[in-house]
Amino acid sequence: MITSVHEFKEIWREESNFTRRAIAELTDASLDQPVCDDHRTLGRISWHVIASIPDTMCRTGLPVKGPALDSTPPRSARDHADAYDLASNSLMEVISRWTDSDLDTVDDMFGERWTRRFTLQVLINHQIHHRGQMTVLMRQAGLRVPGMYGPAQEDWAQWNMSPPTV
Repeated sequence: MITSVHEFKEIWREESNFTRRAIAELTDASLDQPVCDDHRTLGRISWHVIASIPDTMCRTGLPVKGPALDSTPPRSARDHADAYDLASNSLMEVISRWTDSDLDTVDDMFGERWTRRFTLQVLINHQIHHRGQMTVLMRQAGLRVPGMYGPAQEDWAQWNMSPPTV
């Protein structure tokens, strides 16, 4: 659980860099990569991750900039990257308005009562969850998947090493 605003900023900095690296690998064509016929595409998941930042945090009263959750995802991968940078950077700017004691404030979140520290943890976990979905679809679309918590398949070759046996 998040214990301080500083801790959140440190975790967010690392996790948002991982997400930035994944979104940076997207191509315009890959945005249409489907999970299956009746599920979100890679572009729709990417946009959901991006738009969830301002949507979630605005419910706490923080004016985070970014696209609306119900907005249409752009057809350009570059637009996804730019929108992610806007939302993530905006969050890092405005979160400093909170003190550590503000983390115990309870807000109405999606029909439930959440402390702000819980909201911040959910925001991080939500991004990680959907980033995992994105990496599977990125593989299916033939894109490079960046290493995050360890090396990705492609990372071993640049180190002149063989990847672990599967």
